[in-house]
Amino acid sequence: MDIYDKINELYDRRREVEMGGGDERINKQHEKGKLTARERIDLLLDKGSFVEINPFIEHRTSDFGMDKNHAPGEGVVTGYGTIHGRSIYLFAQDFTVFGGALGEMHAQKIAKVMDLAAENGAPFIGLNDSGGARIQEGVVSLDGYGQIFYRNSIYSGVIPQISVILGPCAGGAVYSPAITDFVFMVEKTSQMFITGPKVIETVTGENISSEDLGGAKVHSSKSGNAHFTAQTEEEVLRDVRKLLEYLPQNSEERPEPKQVEDESDYRENLADVVPFETIRPYDVRNVIVEVVDEDSFMEVHKDFAKNIVVGFGRINGESVGLICNQPKVMAGGLDIDSSDKVARFIRFCDSFNIPLITFEDVTGFFPGIKQEHGGIIRHGAKILYAYSEATVPKITVITRKAYGGAYVALNSKSIGADLVFAWPNAEIAVMGPEGAANIIFAKEINNSDNPEQTRKEKIEEYREKFANPYVAAARGMVDDVIDPRETRIKLSKALHMLRNKKVHRPYKKHGNIPL
Repeated sequence: MDIYDKINELYDRRREVEMGGGDERINKQHEKGKLTARERIDLLLDKGSFVEINPFIEHRTSDFGMDKNHAPGEGVVTGYGTIHGRSIYLFAQDFTVFGGALGEMHAQKIAKVMDLAAENGAPFIGLNDSGGARIQEGVVSLDGYGQIFYRNSIYSGVIPQISVILGPCAGGAVYSPAITDFVFMVEKTSQMFITGPKVIETVTGENISSEDLGGAKVHSSKSGNAHFTAQTEEEVLRDVRKLLEYLPQNSEERPEPKQVEDESDYRENLADVVPFETIRPYDVRNVIVEVVDEDSFMEVHKDFAKNIVVGFGRINGESVGLICNQPKVMAGGLDIDSSDKVARFIRFCDSFNIPLITFEDVTGFFPGIKQEHGGIIRHGAKILYAYSEATVPKITVITRKAYGGAYVALNSKSIGADLVFAWPNAEIAVMGPEGAANIIFAKEINNSDNPEQTRKEKIEEYREKFANPYVAAARGMVDDVIDPRETRIKLSKALHMLRNKKVHRPYKKHGNIPL
């Protein structure tokens, strides 16, 4: 035997690993409409950039006949490569090998590549497709999950972490995606749940399918556990690549600016996009597309808590995070789910040096017994905490209404906004003119010969005196009242002015956000 025989043996072993569970299981994967782990990696990364790590690791379990079961690659492919020419690290679970079940060495491979990602300051992506813990390995598989959860937590805010659910993700396995920054799911083939349908039926008597329990639609619209969904794996992986364009490599960097075509910053349409009448609804996305670079808005949590719109965009090539009330849903009021959605998005942007722009048109926090008993006080406080804590550039544009505690919560000057702009039709007050007039002028209205006419007069009196941007501007709570058509110009100049912003806060181990 010579060196060439050894080289040939190497390639034989590598081919065996690359075949995973073999042709039959690969075909079954394809029949389900799913790609293999390696096919997914090829689609996600720049062509030819993937470098595999630890392909020859094997389990060391002999119980339950495991000594006779060979698991090529230990059911997971790990390594590094590039997306848009920038380094990323990843794992891709291989469902063709033990159903992608996680055991001791499977977890060790993932933990090692996570450490490399953190040490080298690069995003980490997990492609999840697993039946859960490898039962034959007992408690060591649970310890393996703990090793991953620990790293998800410690590296949170250090490097961007993205989870892509491409099949089942059940039991303890779901907590790793839950800790990461963004979760992607494929419609009809991805599921996440703590306990599956059979266990639920046994324990509670409830009958439900896997899709209805933990499918992409459920998690993107009801639970809020998924941030992005798409119909196919190809679309999902394309969206992951797109998201990374807005993000820096790590917490010590800024997002890379993108070269843009010269375009006018003066936007004529902004004068008409928001109805002058305060009770008329409109789609805030029409404001967003007029302000950001063309085709640059990428919405996050699109189907969850639709009364608030959040997402990434660019202004003259620079990445920004956008938080916008949505008047066409619940009049843009803030409730429990929207509070959580906003607070988490703010904290992500602050972690990775992405400036925050808030478009405000809010009547207040949503009233009701269900909201109060569900903890709207605690959940609403998360918004106040997140904005106050954030040290990135923070700019607010009040487009129409800014009432009560919601006005304060949505990046007001008092909680740390760098700049607050208001359009000339903005109403900034403790409450709307209708409610305020009924309280302040109650006696005059009730004692009037024509109460309804008096009420209308007092509403207009209150609106004229208080519900306009100039009272707030006179007190410095609004930095400038601007022509709506110049909004993009003002934001672009403000972002440039704030580019080198530095804030020094009192030393602490960490704060205690009202979770």
